[in-house]
Amino acid sequence: MSEGQTLTQRAVEVLSTADGRAKTELSRAHAAAWLASRKPGATPMAVGRGDPPLHPARPARPKLLLPREVPRRRPGSPAGRIALLHAVAHIELNAVDLHWDIIARFGHVPMPMGFYDDWVRAADDESRHFQLMCACLDGMGSHYGALPAHAGMWRAAEDTRNDLPGRLAVVPMVLEARGLDVTPGMIEIFRKADATEAVAALETIYAEEVAHVAYGSKWFHFLCGRENRDPKDAFHDLVQRYFHGALKPPFNDEKRAEAGIPPDFYWPLADAHQ
Repeated sequence: MSEGQTLTQRAVEVLSTADGRAKTELSRAHAAAWLASRKPGATPMAVGRGDPPLHPARPARPKLLLPREVPRRRPGSPAGRIALLHAVAHIELNAVDLHWDIIARFGHVPMPMGFYDDWVRAADDESRHFQLMCACLDGMGSHYGALPAHAGMWRAAEDTRNDLPGRLAVVPMVLEARGLDVTPGMIEIFRKADATEAVAALETIYAEEVAHVAYGSKWFHFLCGRENRDPKDAFHDLVQRYFHGALKPPFNDEKRAEAGIPPDFYWPLADAHQ
């Protein structure tokens, strides 16, 4: 690791690291370096310009399948709960790459420094979340890569690679907001199974994901204000353009509102799909 690296160069280095544990350790180290450089009296780190890969590096395992090919999870059994945690680990690893990719890919867009602070913190959180899931899997006699995983999660990043408002609308404000809807049910599954380690990990993820959705909403509204666009109309347009699939209720209205996404942003899209 070079002290002279820019933030976007560090982001590309994370994206180019295949192993999940190595990727998240590097992610956390780069996040710590950036946040340290932002303290009063510290030597500032340049944002720079990145040249990220279209697809992040991935380990040989898990095998990536089309969504319809991934076996159904039955969480009532130990094997089903392992599969559920494995799926969460895969989501968290993708989130690490998504947050570093927004930094690397859009470094040319003039943004306040707080934009980079937010996504570096989010990448650091997601790295820790992946490590928490790996620890839970280890405790259940499994590991990340032991099961096949969903191959479609990077499509949103590809589709929005030239559109920062589109990236913010689809990734944090749709995909991550969906996590706020489904995580309470997952926590209850593991609570009923008396899986205290998994419950604690998922509760941490649930609490911290609200901030990531809020980052997306904050910077989406910032860009809409700068471009004199109505945020709600812009959100509807971008989600319909880039999101492939239905916005499915039930929605966690309380947590979505806490993250800055009111019901009139997402309910009309759900009604349209229905």
